[in-house]
Amino acid sequence: MVAGEASGDLLAGLLLDGLVARWPDLRSVGIGGPQMRSRGFEAWWPHHKLSVHGYGWEVLRRYREIVGIRTQLKQRLLQQPPDVFIGVDAPDFNLDLEASLKSRGIKTIHFVSPSIWAWRPERVEKIRRSVDHVLCIFPFEPELLSRHGIQSTYVGHPLANIIPLTPDRSGARRALGLGEDDEVVALLPGSRKSEIQHLALRFFQAAVLMQKARPSLQFIVPAVPVLKAMIEAAAKAAGLVNRLRIVEGQSHNILAACDVTLIASGTATLEAALFKRPMVIAYHMSWLSWQIMRRKQLQPWVGLPNILCRDFVVPELLQDAATPQALANEVLRWLDAKDVAPEKIVALQQTFAALHTLLQRDTPRIAAHAIQQVLQG
Repeated sequence: MVAGEASGDLLAGLLLDGLVARWPDLRSVGIGGPQMRSRGFEAWWPHHKLSVHGYGWEVLRRYREIVGIRTQLKQRLLQQPPDVFIGVDAPDFNLDLEASLKSRGIKTIHFVSPSIWAWRPERVEKIRRSVDHVLCIFPFEPELLSRHGIQSTYVGHPLANIIPLTPDRSGARRALGLGEDDEVVALLPGSRKSEIQHLALRFFQAAVLMQKARPSLQFIVPAVPVLKAMIEAAAKAAGLVNRLRIVEGQSHNILAACDVTLIASGTATLEAALFKRPMVIAYHMSWLSWQIMRRKQLQPWVGLPNILCRDFVVPELLQDAATPQALANEVLRWLDAKDVAPEKIVALQQTFAALHTLLQRDTPRIAAHAIQQVLQG
């Protein structure tokens, strides 16, 4: 198995629950993180070694290391072939590896369909060459893949089972030491170093502007331990040090507890939707990466909640639009709605509850059954 970042580690850990239930003597090895290791996974490399985003310099300077890891892993797997290889997301790393393994007779499965419906549709040919089966987390994907001769199974989104349909807001607030009446904004600038570099300072500058408008606001940010120092430095640069709580982990408690979240585009936005939280989605990357992504984008939406709802149910501020003032204004609109137009919040929560129900499936069991079918030929 290969999972390339924190969200992939979480998904792979849940998948391992189903695999171990079906095959108690399972041995799983490859690249992964703490969630996978807690299920007995043997990590030959830690998952953060593959964590990179964009297309410009940030990728080029890591290219040799990442390709070296993939080459070593491929050689090791070809020398000792596994019964099945499962690539968890990270398509830029996994699809080439899967193609090499499949050509040598090793069964390959990709968990989380690459977003050919959102951008880079040319990858569909690579998917067909590389994988025997795709485990899809969104219900519309199998029909799309079948048009291109790719076998797949809709397994639901694992997060829809982890996160309760009715989140325990009060319990989350107690766990974080927050009062019932506190007005809380969660700041989630991402879980990758490059995201922190591009987003943390502007998120924290936005928080300073929000607090001028609402002095009682409290701000809280979950931090990956290895990135905590970077987050602290960005908070200091923004003048937010004494007005921001930085918590290691606990992103789910923070999302359950907050009134609104300012959040980086990615899997975390779906988590926020499953917690039924109003949000403002933002993203910023290098100029070159942005130009390339814009040309490959197929839909008007970038955030997962908007893509799945086929509408701008929450605002998106991307690249040059993601200024501290604009971010602050959009968050304040949600906070104002809470006071003067609560029906707007209720309508959003109902939309997210319907989405939650659609994504709820017994993912570990369904995925394990699909994998067994592939192994049986």
